[in-house]
Amino acid sequence: QVQLMESGGGLVQAAGSLRLSCAASGRTFSNPMAWFRQTPGKEREFVAGINWSGASTYYAASVKGRFTISRDNTANTVYLQMDDLKPEDTAVYYCAASEALLSGSTLARTAEYDFWGQGTQVTVSS
Repeated sequence: QVQLMESGGGLVQAAGSLRLSCAASGRTFSNPMAWFRQTPGKEREFVAGINWSGASTYYAASVKGRFTISRDNTANTVYLQMDDLKPEDTAVYYCAASEALLSGSTLARTAEYDFWGQGTQVTVSS
């Protein structure tokens, strides 16, 4: 079992930055990880993913070039650096971990993720 805890959300003005963190616990941290987001009335959508080593990353088109996912396996933590934030980035952001062997575009497969955090709210004002 893997427990995930997000932090770093908050209120920021458009064009600003935030960094989200996801701390993992429960067992050896070697899973593919991803960030998803959800707004009321909409399905959860993939934002960014990273494979177990950090060598492979994948991004949603809407955030590519603005967001950066990274991980520190020694600290059991995954990060999402969000720059040039836009009001449409407002959502609850969730961290997820998979037990599958994912890399590249397969990191975007929502159904492959087995463990989820509780979420952290990000609000971008215009």
